Amino acid sequence: MGQAAKVTGSGEGLNAMPAGRVLQLFKTLHRTRQQVFKNDARALEARIKINEEFKCNKTETSPKKIEELIKIGSDVELILRTSVIQGIHTDHNTLKLVPRKDLLIENVPYCDAPTQKQ
Repeated sequence: MGQAAKVTGSGEGLNAMPAGRVLQLFKTLHRTRQQVFKNDARALEARIKINEEFKCNKTETSPKKIEELIKIGSDVELILRTSVIQGIHTDHNTLKLVPRKDLLIENVPYCDAPTQKQ
């Protein structure tokens, strides 16, 4: 039985379902971390924080608490995936933003000049 199974106790019947969800969330958070912080060794160390949080809660047995933790982890993953943009220091006071392509899909180009209604 893996580490995720310990989160829910016995790992049998209905209790096994949250263990699978916990493991899936763990993997998803790490994949998102790798995409969001690509080529940033310091930020990629978020791996340590993810592992620590899962390790701290691996003995949790309350289904309500487990659902709450899964919700928090899912929310964090969504925020990372949809809101974080990398910035690279190019000069003393200059940052170059490097948005991922999936963040730009629904963006509308900014227009500095107001448009007049006809």
